[in-house]
Parts: sequence; structure tokens; C-alpha cells
Amino acid sequence: MKAHILAVLLLAGPAMAQDNPLQDSATWDDLRDSVLGLASDVPQDLGVLDLEAPVRAHEAAIVPIRLVQPHGAPAITAATLVIDENPAPVAAEYSFGPAMMPLDFEFRVRVDSYSDVRAIADTGTGSQVMAGRFVKASGGCSAPAGKDMAAVEATMGQMRWRTAQEDGRQVGTLMIRHPNFSGLQRDQVTLLNIPAHFIDRLDVRQGEELLFALKAGISISEDPVFRFAYRPNGQPIRVHAEDTDGNVWDQEFAAGG
Repeated sequence: MKAHILAVLLLAGPAMAQDNPLQDSATWDDLRDSVLGLASDVPQDLGVLDLEAPVRAHEAAIVPIRLVQPHGAPAITAATLVIDENPAPVAAEYSFGPAMMPLDFEFRVRVDSYSDVRAIADTGTGSQVMAGRFVKASGGCSAPAGKDMAAVEATMGQMRWRTAQEDGRQVGTLMIRHPNFSGLQRDQVTLLNIPAHFIDRLDVRQGEELLFALKAGISISEDPVFRFAYRPNGQPIRVHAEDTDGNVWDQEFAAGG
């Protein structure tokens, strides 16, 4: 019985996000102006956007993050994800199409030390809103890669797509094989640093209609997974990915997955 309860609690981590609100951060005070060019703090409003994350990460290299909006909230057109204490704090810059509204979007990141994880979002009204949580994790950016180099070369760029109906909405899950090396990891055989090599551009559409686009840094996890709700238009799903070594992958999936 105790093991069953523990498993339920681990799986329910993101749902318990209200237990870990953003904390005061001297790092953010600096980043806000010097990196993001914000003269003052952006207001938080759970009626517009929430960010769910575990209080304590089970694995620092694959911390689940969920951006979610209530029904009727103003559209989010773009969001910048910042992990205050990561070596490269700006983890990702997202753009979202109308079919993604209201936003329900999940992905996984590396968290290098105890840190606030925050999203600064642009709304369709021209204003900004911030959401975030404090996550207890360490070592995510230097955690050893999950596969050896031969397996990396053999599978890099492979994609999988599936869809399902959840709570009356179409939900897609996109999985991409890529090591997303951060530049802070070591080859477990040679013990030499592995150069940074990660997907830095991703564009996902149904037909010509944008679902979401990503400009990424070193903090998106190995073998990234994106799960999101959207309004289907009957067109095939088209994925375009690029990485920092100049590799390009394009794949198309049937609308129904």
C-alpha cells in the first residue's frame, strides 16, 4: 500500500505545483533587466497563465514543465522560459498559434541547481504576464547522457507522433530523438567534455497553420517530448527541426496520428 501511495504522489507532482511558488531571487533581479530588458517585474495572474512543475525533481535532467490556461483566458502568442540558476538562463522562446488556445503545453527541461523556473508570456492584448515555480533539483545540465555515442548517431532525428482525446480536446505528443548535449557533460568512455549539440529550432504546423515554434538553448532535455492540446483542422502535422551542427529534419504525420 505504501509503495502505491508513493507512486501516486510522484505521478501527481505537477498537480501539486501550488506548494512551490516563486521565491525572491537576486539572480532574477539581474536577469530581468540585463537579459530580458524588463524595467520592472511582470505581474503574475493565474487567471491568464500558470506554470506547473514538481516541488522536487525526480530527475534533474528531465524536469516536467506544463504551461496551462483556464478556459476564457486571453491568448498567449509567445512565451520565454527562464531557469534563473542555469548556466544559460533563457531555456526556450516559444511562439504559439491560435489553435493552441487555451494553452495546455508540456515539455521537459534540465535544472542545474535549486531555481525559480518562470515563463514570461505575451498575450493577444499586448500585455505580459509571468508564471513560475521554485524547483529543487541539481546537476541537470551536466547529467550523463542516457545513450552511448553510437546509439546517438544511429537514432538522431527520428520522430514519433501520436494523438488522443483528453477532456474533450485533441492532444498531440511529439517525440524527437536527439541527445541535446549541453556542453557540460562528459563522455563516459573518454571522460572528455562532449561539445554542445542540441536542437535549437523547431516548427510544428498542421498544414500551413502554426501550432508552435521553438528557439531553444542548452536546457531542453535529451530526446525532447512535447505534449499539447490543439484544435485540429484536418491537415497533416508537419515538423521541421534544426540543430546546432546544421542537421535538418522534416517529417509529416497523418492528421489522426
